[in-house]
Amino acid sequence: MKKLVVVTLVLMALLLVSVGTVLAITDGELDGENHPNVGLMVAQAADGSPLWRCSGTMLSPTVFLTAGHCVEDPAALATVWFDADVQAGIPDNGYPFGCGDDTVCFTGTAHQYPEYDPATWWMDDVGVVVLDEPYVLDEYGALPVQDQLDVLKTKRGKQDTTFTAVGYGLQQSNPVHVVAERVRMVAYPQLIQINVPGQVGDFSLLLSNNPNTGGTCFGDSGGPNFLNDTNIVAGVTSYGKNGNCAGTGGVFRMDRQEPLDWVSSFLGE
Repeated sequence: MKKLVVVTLVLMALLLVSVGTVLAITDGELDGENHPNVGLMVAQAADGSPLWRCSGTMLSPTVFLTAGHCVEDPAALATVWFDADVQAGIPDNGYPFGCGDDTVCFTGTAHQYPEYDPATWWMDDVGVVVLDEPYVLDEYGALPVQDQLDVLKTKRGKQDTTFTAVGYGLQQSNPVHVVAERVRMVAYPQLIQINVPGQVGDFSLLLSNNPNTGGTCFGDSGGPNFLNDTNIVAGVTSYGKNGNCAGTGGVFRMDRQEPLDWVSSFLGE
């Protein structure tokens, strides 16, 4: 089921790149300039042709954190736009083919987590894009410390924990209606599950996705789920439970030692 959802996401993204439609956070609100470190990424083959689109977070002037399935083969390169409203700049901003005029846009090289396996992608769903030129910001996303989220497994922890999900994905998706603007959106999902055997395991979070809290959808993959209102990236948006982007959403945790160490290696830590 999980693999089917991601395959559908990739197919939709390919179609949307071709026909000029896009996807965003559901039941959320416009982010504006609140999270300028979050960008809209288009993965590209080695020849520069666009493949699909995702979201992600700058952790340093050159390191862009995203999901592993966003940089899966044949992705080799990426272009990332950081405008809050990418939609308004088309076609002058070059989307989805490359950086154009009057846009905050950077190119880079895609890197996939060595443990990533397409057959079990949700267990190691992290990737990085290293930009060719630095993007200088006042604040970047920060990685959590190892096992920082384990404390949330108590009932009290779940009740008190809200995340800030940011991305450029679908605003709405159902069989008869799709709302799809290329704008940076934000929602505030709540923790549903952590450290539960099975699909969530000790490598994922399951967050709410409903009209009260908002949630993530196709195109938000790789985007940050900040812990509360901090700049700490607790995890990256990974998967949805259904094609309507409703109920719950899966987040790959960034506080586990091996993926944390791997991403930190790009930061020189």
